[in-house]
Amino acid sequence: MTGLPTVANLINGEWLRSDHERTVHHKFTGEPIALAYDATPEMVADAVTVARDASRTPLDPPARYEVLRAVADAIAKNREQLALDVARESGFSVKDCLGDTDRAVQTMLTSAEEAKRIDGAVVPIQAAPGFEHRLAFTIRQPVGVVGAITPFNSPLNTVAHKVGPALAAGNAAVVKPSPFTPIAAAALCRMLLEAGLPAGLIGLVLGPGDPVGRALVDDERVDFVTFTGSTAAGKAISARLGMRRATMECGNVSATIVCRDADVASAARQCSRGAFRKSGQVCTSVQRLYVHADVMDQFLDELSAAAAKLVLGDPEDPATDIGPMISEAAAKRAEEWVNAAVDQGARVVTGGKRSGPMMPPTILVDVAPEARLLCEEVFAPVVSVVPFEDVDAVIEAVNDTPYGLQAGIFTRDLDTALVAARRLRMGGVVINSTSSTRADLMPYGGVKDSGYGTEGPRYAVRDMTEERLILIEPAGGRK
Repeated sequence: MTGLPTVANLINGEWLRSDHERTVHHKFTGEPIALAYDATPEMVADAVTVARDASRTPLDPPARYEVLRAVADAIAKNREQLALDVARESGFSVKDCLGDTDRAVQTMLTSAEEAKRIDGAVVPIQAAPGFEHRLAFTIRQPVGVVGAITPFNSPLNTVAHKVGPALAAGNAAVVKPSPFTPIAAAALCRMLLEAGLPAGLIGLVLGPGDPVGRALVDDERVDFVTFTGSTAAGKAISARLGMRRATMECGNVSATIVCRDADVASAARQCSRGAFRKSGQVCTSVQRLYVHADVMDQFLDELSAAAAKLVLGDPEDPATDIGPMISEAAAKRAEEWVNAAVDQGARVVTGGKRSGPMMPPTILVDVAPEARLLCEEVFAPVVSVVPFEDVDAVIEAVNDTPYGLQAGIFTRDLDTALVAARRLRMGGVVINSTSSTRADLMPYGGVKDSGYGTEGPRYAVRDMTEERLILIEPAGGRK
């Protein structure tokens, strides 16, 4: 195809094409919007080689700060165009994409600040018998090369969450974005170069997880892998890393509890957004809703009313709330799961039938406990509402999955909130908001099959550095 913008691989400051051309489609119209070029295994190896060499002479913290701050400014300056590009390649409404673009500004700003805050600690070594005359402290050093593998559902901000801290920590980074959404990742890399980042410290390799992601993971010169994606892919990557370190941000079957004393109307509005924004294609999207039986009818009415107000359509239209799913195959799978739940006795309150890649907000009740909608991540705008009467029992129900990323609970009772905070086995528990609530500077990560390691620039920087102990004995020995 001629006349389309191109997205190429970035190696040592050069944008390189391959013989494998991939068309990036507008997720609503299906029209081609760009041509991307998958990296060859040799290109992946070259990108790592360049990054390895560059990582041996890291930027000093003030220079890291200046580069990352300049990129934050560039994102803000190009806010509308970046949001439009992300809307086209992802299918998310331009409303959501503007919000994600603003978040990426904060992610890069926070990363810039963290570049100046990397510290160690004094070790009270004098307390050890025989060490009274010695001094000990720790410093943190860059790991070297960070391989970043990112998903389609936040094509700009998730890349920022990996690249920003990696560079802030003094590392080099090689990014492999989702083949569905390479445009935003390439734009961020371009802004880094324009901000003055040495060319070798950022690389971009395009293509699917196999073979491109696999080649990046299998290269033992990659010291740290930061991954966001499915649990299955996260487990496969972890199995290949050996002793190398990683952050795995994987799936969830996210739950939110609405107690009898909750502000039902507010909870319903928040749950509608938490379940249906980005067509439910967020790992913390509200998928399981446990509502106290005494307020079940009121909550369902409020949730249905909120869902009915959401506008489905072209993501470029400012009036649109929900665009298409990432592909028609993804929407078809979601519809099949809904139909299977209905066959098991569930009732559809609203939605349930797709049109091409468009899946409307879907609410179900009477879902069987063994249905996939309650046991596996649907990654679609589908939520199951389950009544409960006992808080202890519902906490056990929320915990009763292999996952543990985030959960929410709505209650005015402090004791109930504290019990939930202690007993919900999650990486994060959100009080009076949904499982989908996140601020970019907070620690964010899961337990169990939801992964390990922590995102949020401060916490990612710590993960992407190595702690080194320095022990000093006076040259003259004990005096």
